[in-house]
Amino acid sequence: MTRAVLHRRALNRATLYRQLLLGRSDLSAIEAIEHLVGLQAQTPQTWYVGLWTRLHDCRGEAVGELLTTRQAVRIALMRSTIHLVSAADALALRPLVQPVIERGMASNHGKLLTGLAREEVVAAGRDLLDERPLSFDQLGRSLGQRWPDRDPAALAQGVRAWVPLVQVPPRGVWGRTGIAAHTSLDTWLGTAPRRDYPIEEMLSRYLAAFGPATVRDMQVWSGLTRLAEVVERMGSRLVSYRDENGAELFDLPDAARPDPDTPAPPRFLYDFDNLLLSYDDRTRVVTDDYRRRNTSRNGMLPRAILLDGYTAGTWTTTVARGAATLTIEPFARLSREDADALAVEGESLLRFLTGGKATLDVRFVEPD
Repeated sequence: MTRAVLHRRALNRATLYRQLLLGRSDLSAIEAIEHLVGLQAQTPQTWYVGLWTRLHDCRGEAVGELLTTRQAVRIALMRSTIHLVSAADALALRPLVQPVIERGMASNHGKLLTGLAREEVVAAGRDLLDERPLSFDQLGRSLGQRWPDRDPAALAQGVRAWVPLVQVPPRGVWGRTGIAAHTSLDTWLGTAPRRDYPIEEMLSRYLAAFGPATVRDMQVWSGLTRLAEVVERMGSRLVSYRDENGAELFDLPDAARPDPDTPAPPRFLYDFDNLLLSYDDRTRVVTDDYRRRNTSRNGMLPRAILLDGYTAGTWTTTVARGAATLTIEPFARLSREDADALAVEGESLLRFLTGGKATLDVRFVEPD
């Protein structure tokens, strides 16, 4: 059967629309978090920009309250990385990605735990974390008292993999700081993770937020393997296309696929925005210029700007003595129209980050 071809620009516009980046959304913060199937959030607060750039009404204090009221949590999920998700999604998704988290632990620390009874480590870890939230360093040292011949860090990572753990406030709360302290998900939310959430539903939600996509894209996003079998089971619930290179793309039949000529406004993405991390083939958004600069510095990635839907530069901010400066480094010389639009959007970003309590300055670095 001949399948319709979706060219790169068509994929770009479909992706931006579903990522709430083609136009800001009226969704509430918790609704947007669920629509996006979470935001990667291993940094305490840079992910707030990910919501701000997607929503009409985004206030840092209100988003932070989702953590303190336990409507949302930060927990290891897709790709074994910390994600901000709703409480309901934490309970539903964690069992599905559990193999990913255990696989990562086994490759890094598993050999150091050989011979230990998993159930004993889990029980000891739960007892400690249910007594009070602990950092991994504190947890490892406490477990090391029971197993003094074992590496404390490996013991703590074993508990992280085998017990769903959340980072508790004030860590991650807007305008606050705190150590990365953890407790168990079921203790924090008062209910156990689900065991009945269909993996087909998780993939449908991925397509609703990231599609159209290949099976390989789905696997890169989730960290799971053998998803072709799941996609095959979904059958008529999906439609398929081809990309320019002939790869098969899957999608939801009624999902939006905007006109490729739809204008795309300038947007500021945070360092670990899932838009940049959730595909095997990232050319629908990521340019060669960004890839060349995409070198990790202490685990951090460049914060990207989007122009016409594609990565077109990077940005940084500094706040000192009541002055906030946004520095934009484009990959190529900007038109006056693009520079003006970025300056307006940049000032709005600075107001969000500072609460309007600083003088604002947007600066451009001339490209090489």
